[in-house]
Amino acid sequence: MQKRAFLSGAAALASAALWLISQPALAHAHLTSSEPADNAVVAASPQALILTFSEDVEPAFSGITLLGADKHSLVGDKAQQDAQQRNRLILALKTPLAAGDYQVKWHVLSVDGHKTQGSTRFRVK
Repeated sequence: MQKRAFLSGAAALASAALWLISQPALAHAHLTSSEPADNAVVAASPQALILTFSEDVEPAFSGITLLGADKHSLVGDKAQQDAQQRNRLILALKTPLAAGDYQVKWHVLSVDGHKTQGSTRFRVK
């Protein structure tokens, strides 16, 4: 009886350990911050859009699209990965944005192979 209880406990402990180890593999790259911040009102056009994620991302399969109030894309360049922080994408803005509302749509492939997407908004005064 003690042997059975020991084996049952050992199996439960092994299962718990495997679950804890596998959790990072199940993670997805979630947006942790953006510049401009979500729903921010900024006094002047930003020079770049900067999105930071909870995990490193694959830049070849990730992107940022900036939409104006008319829902048309405003920037054609591809977002670049920050050389020092692989969890950060930067979309340089070549020309200043006019006053108005903007939506930043993003999609990323994290290094663990999971895809996520989302959007933020900001306003230029």
